[in-house]
Amino acid sequence: MLLKRAVTDTERGLGPLQLRAAPDALRTIASYSSGDARSAYNILEVAASLARAAEPAGEITKDVVQEAVQKRILLYDKSGEEHYNLISALHKSVRNSDPDAALYWLGRMLEAGEDPLYIARRVVRMAVEDIGLADPQALALCMAARDAVDFIGMPEGNLALAQAVVYLSVAPKSNALYTAYGSVQEDVERTAAEPVPLHLRNAPTGLMKKLDYGKGYEYAHDLEGKVADMQCLPDNLRDRTYYQPTNEGVEKRISERLAEIRKRRSGSS
Repeated sequence: MLLKRAVTDTERGLGPLQLRAAPDALRTIASYSSGDARSAYNILEVAASLARAAEPAGEITKDVVQEAVQKRILLYDKSGEEHYNLISALHKSVRNSDPDAALYWLGRMLEAGEDPLYIARRVVRMAVEDIGLADPQALALCMAARDAVDFIGMPEGNLALAQAVVYLSVAPKSNALYTAYGSVQEDVERTAAEPVPLHLRNAPTGLMKKLDYGKGYEYAHDLEGKVADMQCLPDNLRDRTYYQPTNEGVEKRISERLAEIRKRRSGSS
């Protein structure tokens, strides 16, 4: 039996630890691992670490195995399907404004031994992808949580991540910026060779000025409304609109500000 051999093997197994393993404990490990040898070895390794600290020391019992499975410390495959399922559940719970579910999935990942900095990076992504400018403070708070995890370590850093996911869950949601930048990427790929309009070009030399670099540029600060009726995109993208703010959170004020800017632009001509 592979597990029995792993317990006694002094070269590649746990033999040097001189552990004892009850037959029913090894059968329990086999049952939990469903025939997956790697999963079985992971359970056995966790059980071995628990058995060394248990009374009597050095005996892997069925109870020790069950505790090892519950802890799920080394069972968590950071490159496997469960890893991606859990982070997906966390992200979608945040997106759906469910702080309780978000906390639960966060706890599942942390207790399973996930790298807290990986979670922090994903939480930052949630802030920019699902919150955006509906609450610009969300990104700052998530960056602070990342710094807190890095500074104080674990387990105290758990609370910083918990604070971040709850904040994101209850924050107003907007993917307007995410969608806008996706459209920008498509246009950039299609129009990467488009020249910068002459009036937007820098003109540090006399020759460039003779070639009309900078000609027609309007300095917004010199205008009463601080907005010029000036096209700033390439000609074939004239009047293209990428960012369309929602009415959620701060974006409602941004939408009102953009309407004011458009009004001022049309009135400056």
